[in-house]
Amino acid sequence: MGGHNKWSQIKRQKGANDSAKAQVWGKLSRRITVESKKAGGDVNAANVRAVVERARKENMPKDAIDRAVAKGVSSEAGSLESITYETYGPGGAAILIEALTDSRNRTAQEIKHLLSENGLALASPGSATWAFEKTHDGYEPKTTVKLSDVDHTKLMEILEKIDAHDDVEEVYTNAE
Repeated sequence: MGGHNKWSQIKRQKGANDSAKAQVWGKLSRRITVESKKAGGDVNAANVRAVVERARKENMPKDAIDRAVAKGVSSEAGSLESITYETYGPGGAAILIEALTDSRNRTAQEIKHLLSENGLALASPGSATWAFEKTHDGYEPKTTVKLSDVDHTKLMEILEKIDAHDDVEEVYTNAE
């Protein structure tokens, strides 16, 4: 009965947990780098502090946070930029996708491909942002759309696939 000992279970669970942490920490690290670049390396700037606090809540190591801040003031951070994509999902739910990338064209094509696999397409800029209000935490829906159970299930699957993309930082929807 191979694979039935306690160590195999622990190893498998630890691998899954470590993979999830690495993905979250990678996104936070890129966000810290961008905010540090905007603030000129000032760790006391409000936007840098907010992202660092979020990283601490996710138990990101201090040395990883410090590396991300240092990378923001180095020449490597010059190519990172923030982009917002818009689309409509099942049942007419508006979706905003915030991405942080070093290659605008590559990310746009990857997002388009991901959406087309799920029967969606990118909307023109401004076509979905009307349904949201920009806040300090991100976007809050101004209006909400009630979805059927089938549409809600489809939307959740699509949102998980989009969120799993490496360059995607946040995904917002106005579905209830």
